[in-house]
Amino acid sequence: MDSSSAVGARLPPSRAGSRLCLRCGERKAALKRPKTLEQICRECFYVVFEDEIHQTIVDNTLFKSGERVAIGASGGKDSTVLAYVLSELNRRHNYGLDLFLLSVDEGITGYRDDSLETVKRNEIQYGLPLKIVSYKDLYGWTMDDIVKAIGLKNNCTFCGVFRRQALDRGAALLKADKIVTGHNADDIAETVLLNILRGDIARLSRCTFITTGEDGPIPRCKPFKYTYEKEIVMYAYFKKLDYFSTECIYSPNAYRGFAREFIKDLERMRPRAILDIIKSGKNFRISTTTRMPEQGTCERCGYISSQKLCKACVLLDGLNRGLPKLGIGRTKAGPGTDGDAKQRAKGSERNTMSLQGKHGSFDF
Repeated sequence: MDSSSAVGARLPPSRAGSRLCLRCGERKAALKRPKTLEQICRECFYVVFEDEIHQTIVDNTLFKSGERVAIGASGGKDSTVLAYVLSELNRRHNYGLDLFLLSVDEGITGYRDDSLETVKRNEIQYGLPLKIVSYKDLYGWTMDDIVKAIGLKNNCTFCGVFRRQALDRGAALLKADKIVTGHNADDIAETVLLNILRGDIARLSRCTFITTGEDGPIPRCKPFKYTYEKEIVMYAYFKKLDYFSTECIYSPNAYRGFAREFIKDLERMRPRAILDIIKSGKNFRISTTTRMPEQGTCERCGYISSQKLCKACVLLDGLNRGLPKLGIGRTKAGPGTDGDAKQRAKGSERNTMSLQGKHGSFDF
């Protein structure tokens, strides 16, 4: 036996050949966890991934037995993994929850119509009832219509505001006690950074909360608050989950994209940076002299708002009047818009209804 063979024989298996899992020490390591840089096998990864989410749910008392929980389902990796893991944990740990899939159809041809097909397959795969609400039914507008009116610069403002209310309205139709979303650690770190860049003190003070909207119609929570996006992708890949991976055709122009790239650069240099940003946002203290907006309700639709009219009503009013930039800037009505605006207004009136949620009611 030559010297090199002798050295190889003396080395433990993890060094002589492929590395073994640092947790079980038996199976071959399949990945390096982005969060901890541990090299572990698939089976151990499944266990630690699911256990960390379960611990987050338990530590923060996110649910109570018997609650009806709507899972915000877009068909993307985050919401698909959330639906799968939450249904598994609900069964394994006896949470006692009634789970539902809730999707919003923004009306984006070639994107949302395709992703909703994925959600419909998830409905069958996970055995969870599905409810779909659409911008067209709720507001009389699709995102394709809005982009034609406003252009590509500010369309994400409309979509974000309308989607938030659409989720609440869909959850009210399901008589849900809570909404859960797939917002992960990367998303929350991005939001902290964005609120700092915008000087949005009100949102900065609450953007790291794991549960928000407790004073609104329906609370919503984020079980993935401490879960890295890369690990969600790895979990979906190894589990061979059925999800839709195409990016929204209108999102490349979103301001959030710049914050996302910055966070990714930080993560490459220091993986802990994501959790540290969340911790920093959580520990920010707002000066007692800072005047915070007072939460009330919209005079028109009854939705929670710090102004007389909520942002959705302001934006929708501008669209219906032919002034699409009314809620985001000054503009003048163009020629030939009055007739279209009247038609939109009539359509909006026909869509008016009232819903009673477990935590309040609102009209729209």
